[in-house]
Amino acid sequence: MGTRLMMFISAVVLASWVLSAYGAHYHNHVDRKQWEVARNDEINGGARRNKRATDDEDSSPVSPVGDPSDLPTCLLCVCLIGSVYCEEVDPDMTSVPALPKETNYLYARYNKIKKITAKDFGDIVTLKRIDFTGNLISEIEDGAFAKLTMLEELSLAENALVKLPMLPGKLISFNANHNKLKTKGVKANAFKKLNKLINLYLAHNELEAVPAIPESVRTLHLQNNNISTVTMDTFCKSNNTYYIRTNVNEIRMDGNPIVLAQYPNSFTCLPSLPIGRYQ
Repeated sequence: MGTRLMMFISAVVLASWVLSAYGAHYHNHVDRKQWEVARNDEINGGARRNKRATDDEDSSPVSPVGDPSDLPTCLLCVCLIGSVYCEEVDPDMTSVPALPKETNYLYARYNKIKKITAKDFGDIVTLKRIDFTGNLISEIEDGAFAKLTMLEELSLAENALVKLPMLPGKLISFNANHNKLKTKGVKANAFKKLNKLINLYLAHNELEAVPAIPESVRTLHLQNNNISTVTMDTFCKSNNTYYIRTNVNEIRMDGNPIVLAQYPNSFTCLPSLPIGRYQ
């Protein structure tokens, strides 16, 4: 009986040892499989991430090079909601850029723009302010501003204009200081029908006479031109001695060859005398 008991106990111990060894081997095998799966997932995931990164690099925008007229406006300029800023663009901007629709304000100062064409503004009828100060503009095609029925402020200062195109009827401020304008280059009714015009700047040009000025104008700058004479109808009305030009606050005519004291009856309708020579 004792021998059988000893044999039974030995069999139980041996079975337990076999099962324990098998279990350890099984768990080691599973752990290794899980580790291999995790490693493969990491490798595959890294490959996918690398591919996405490569794809992103391939799809990233190319730095602007070459002719700026061939590039989208907002790569050359700063485009905010309703406003486009194209100031001192590099490489040189030599023509008006294509604008996003519904642009309200365009600032294209200090570039190398030489000409404004009738197609430049296309159907951008929402423009309210345009500033081309400090370019090389010598020509503006007829009708260039014809569709800009909402335009209120226009600056063409510091360019090379010898004549003006037809201007939009709702202008409040127009600046053409420092150009090469002569009287023959300004149509007789260029400003006369602009009944909302408040500020008119025509200083530092080559005008020989004062153009027709609308009643609405408050500030008129004509200094440093070639104006040598004025008439009773330049600012006043020769057929109405009671007429007073009430809106005007400032007229500058200094730097012209005219001696204003020689034309005393030409300023009787003004609230104050023009700034200029009275020798």
